[in-house]
Amino acid sequence: MAATPLPFNPELATHAWLATMGEEATARSNAYFEGGYLIDFAGTALSILVAGLILVLGWARGVRTWLEKTVKWFPLVALGVAFVVNLLSTIITFPFTYYVGFVREHRYDLSTQTFAEWFGEQAMGAGIGLVVGSIFLAILYVIIRAAKNTWWIWGSLVTIAFVAVFSMVAPVFISPLFNTYTPMEQGELRDSILAMAQANGVPADNVYVYDRSRQTNSISANVSGMFGTTRISLADTLLERASPEATRAVMGHEIGHYVLGHTYSIMVMMTGMIVIMFAIVHFGFRALAKNERWGIRDIADPAGLPLIMVIIAVVGLFTAPIQRNIIYFHEQQADMFGLNAAREPDGFAEAAVLLSEYRKMEPSALEEWFFYDHPSGWNRVHNSMVWKAHEIQAGRLPPSPGGPPEGWRPDFVVAREAASAPPAAEPSPAAPSD
Repeated sequence: MAATPLPFNPELATHAWLATMGEEATARSNAYFEGGYLIDFAGTALSILVAGLILVLGWARGVRTWLEKTVKWFPLVALGVAFVVNLLSTIITFPFTYYVGFVREHRYDLSTQTFAEWFGEQAMGAGIGLVVGSIFLAILYVIIRAAKNTWWIWGSLVTIAFVAVFSMVAPVFISPLFNTYTPMEQGELRDSILAMAQANGVPADNVYVYDRSRQTNSISANVSGMFGTTRISLADTLLERASPEATRAVMGHEIGHYVLGHTYSIMVMMTGMIVIMFAIVHFGFRALAKNERWGIRDIADPAGLPLIMVIIAVVGLFTAPIQRNIIYFHEQQADMFGLNAAREPDGFAEAAVLLSEYRKMEPSALEEWFFYDHPSGWNRVHNSMVWKAHEIQAGRLPPSPGGPPEGWRPDFVVAREAASAPPAAEPSPAAPSD
């Protein structure tokens, strides 16, 4: 017996969704995302250059020597060197950070911040990073000094534990420093999101909205935290720009991350990556700094921190695609979970198109493997159309055509067209009546 044909062609439906962007918006999205490829490599090259400069000029060695004469206690010496090296790196790379995070974001109409607002948040984030990062590095140096040849194993475990603790703390103490979180207004949409979460075992009794519009007009949402700090949050931009169907689809995806235990599986996979990276650092450092080159005694000497930073940056060039694909694997799982939980394929396609403001929709297969940590927009829309067609075929969804609703276009396309349209002509004054 022949299989029942699909009610519509998912390929044609996918192209219909993508066509709503128009050529100008598509070109703009491609230019923004492809420019990120060069920025990634430029950022790594700059990190290597700055760390190498600090190493060759002996700044870290000078700080270490001074601290050994003053505070003397090794953990404080390591803490001080880590703080100074990180501070110098932050200051020297600030022009690059300013271009990437402020100038370029405004050039593509993605940022909503003034320079003062942006700089204030950057300074606060850098300050938190300096304190937290320096404490972590001091702990790591204590481990290196104590464990010697096996530090890279114990250091990897401590690194993951540190990340886990930060993941629990961040939603409660860090995120509210940058955004205001308020309970979502009572209503049908809130109730449907909570019902979907609770039906899938998410221990949450509220949904929070945060003012992402303070920083950007792009949409976002998340289910963050662990071990009692779990919080369902969605951006005000998502509520303002997306339909209720798209909002439910996005939240189904985010709930999927929690239900599928992605926080833990990502940590397990990343632990393996960190072990490999730290092992390369251990043996590479030994080869590069032998005979106390650059005044570094051994790997337990905090003066060698810039060299460790150089090695990690170089290794990162090769491990970055693997790390992205680990995230990609989990994002694809959450996509399919979200489609089955929210049952909003058109909403999911709509959200994918809205995300195209800063994500290239149709990359090549190699491009997607190397640079993407989320499925491309084309893949996401296509998956949702395939799911929709088969659910209609099975009788679990009412019949409906593929592709977007008639006349639908992304709001950012409509807004740009309105902004570029010539002003309406003033009506001629009425002729005097006899």
